[in-house]
Amino acid sequence: MTDDRALISRTLRGDMQAFTLLIRQHERLVAHMISRLVKNDEEREELCQDVFLKVYEKLAEFNFQSRLSTWIATIAYRHAINHMRKKKMLYTAIPEDESYTAHFTEDVNPESLMEDNDMDSFVMKLVDLLPTNYKLVLTLYHVEGMTYEEIGSVTNMPEGTVKNYIFRARTLLKEKVKNILPKEEWL
Repeated sequence: MTDDRALISRTLRGDMQAFTLLIRQHERLVAHMISRLVKNDEEREELCQDVFLKVYEKLAEFNFQSRLSTWIATIAYRHAINHMRKKKMLYTAIPEDESYTAHFTEDVNPESLMEDNDMDSFVMKLVDLLPTNYKLVLTLYHVEGMTYEEIGSVTNMPEGTVKNYIFRARTLLKEKVKNILPKEEWL
């Protein structure tokens, strides 16, 4: 991975190969951020492109007070949230009670979830069934390797809330796996 400072400096001097490299290094992160919030394929693709245009426009303002990936994830998150608001999509906070658990733990056809017998794909399909904020923080923590503090910075959530959401999301996933797979497969 190229040094972020050198990459940014080269991009700011007009080196489009450097910007292309920056995109390649962060496109998976942006795709994860957008896909956790927006389900329409065409909208996701357009939003990802928009995020990198915004990154390019604002790159001179990046001050290295966080990692570049955290800054880009924040832009992607806010862009997706703004898109959802503009589209008047339902975006609700996670309720404090556990009433959403019943919906999540309803019977799901295990064959449809495990159709390709790929455990990573199976887990990601289960993650997609989680409430929006849960799947977002879980993806940032486990897939993108962000710290609680970085996730809080991206989502504007207190660190304690991030930890709580990750804990709740893991608990819901464990319950779902126990309901779907025979005991010997999840031990």
